[in-house]
Amino acid sequence: MRIVEYLSEPEVEAPFALAAEPLYRHGANPGDYEFLSVDAGRLFPDGGAVVADWYGEVVVLSPDGTTHQVLAKVGEGPGEVVSPYSAFVLGQDNVLVPDSRLSRLTLFAGDSVARIVSLPRAAHFGVAGIGSSGELLLWNRYPYRSWFDIEEDWLVGHMTLFDTETGTLDTVASYDHYPRQRSGVARPIINPVGEVTAAAGRFVYTRSDRPEITWRLPDGTVTQIVRWRPEPNLLAEELLEHGEAYNRMIGRMNYGVSEARLEEIIQEDMARYRAMIGQPVPFFGTPFADADGNVWLPSFRPAYPQEGSPYTVISPDGEWLGRVETPPKFRILDVTGGLVLGVLRDETDVENVVVYGLAGGPAEGFRPTS
Repeated sequence: MRIVEYLSEPEVEAPFALAAEPLYRHGANPGDYEFLSVDAGRLFPDGGAVVADWYGEVVVLSPDGTTHQVLAKVGEGPGEVVSPYSAFVLGQDNVLVPDSRLSRLTLFAGDSVARIVSLPRAAHFGVAGIGSSGELLLWNRYPYRSWFDIEEDWLVGHMTLFDTETGTLDTVASYDHYPRQRSGVARPIINPVGEVTAAAGRFVYTRSDRPEITWRLPDGTVTQIVRWRPEPNLLAEELLEHGEAYNRMIGRMNYGVSEARLEEIIQEDMARYRAMIGQPVPFFGTPFADADGNVWLPSFRPAYPQEGSPYTVISPDGEWLGRVETPPKFRILDVTGGLVLGVLRDETDVENVVVYGLAGGPAEGFRPTS
């Protein structure tokens, strides 16, 4: 096992940055697909993309972003989806799409269904990635039981291997998933969480209140731990501006109330957040891994952790690569082949899918304006 420890957060200038302008933007032009709520996406080798819309369909974009094709419509039949929460690209035009509601994994070859595999019928299981030998790396996307009044400080989650040929499940490791909550006690509005992703065929585990990343082989063996010592992360007023705007957008989509009542709800929520100003909050949001196995950690944001966040990037061997800035209202879905796939909300909060080039130096890339 390799342990990499940093005495502080290294002040390293990242060797790459988002280009100043996107290569393409899909969703803003006549004839574009109208995305409702993009949940996941991956880049193809040719620069095209596959995008899973949580309330909609799975869509493939052309390499220049000008055209689209619906790969999977909403439904329960073969080749259809209900809750596609991720996608995995296996070479050009081959895509694996897991669906939590249907408990199945669909392999698309081009625009055809090549194979359908039943996943364990438990809503808490999710596919983190694909192991080095082709097995699926599963984790608990949601709590498998209530975390109220558990005896432990944290509800335990499990990293599990799934053999698609035999249907065999093999739990290889456990981890802290959700902190204990007490019945009758108001639930904190900002909770740390333990999450699992996959990088280069390995499990990668983070707990958002700990400055630490752990890599495990598919058999559960720990191969590397990276630790650092950051300054305390305290909730500040400027973070709440983002949270208020996002909560207002979600409220308009889901609450179905008047603007006056919506504003009352938003201000009630924000009052709870403002009461926490100066208190510790998680160090980062939900991580992801790029095609090279680098782990990207978005800085913590209330309400939607990734959106508008700078990302700290750490290499597969634990090297601190630096920090990558992103535009406001933008979140990254995938990084591969020198391209960055993400979601950018426009001035009316409509989601567009965009692809940026990953420039080779900070002077060429995106820099936030004051």
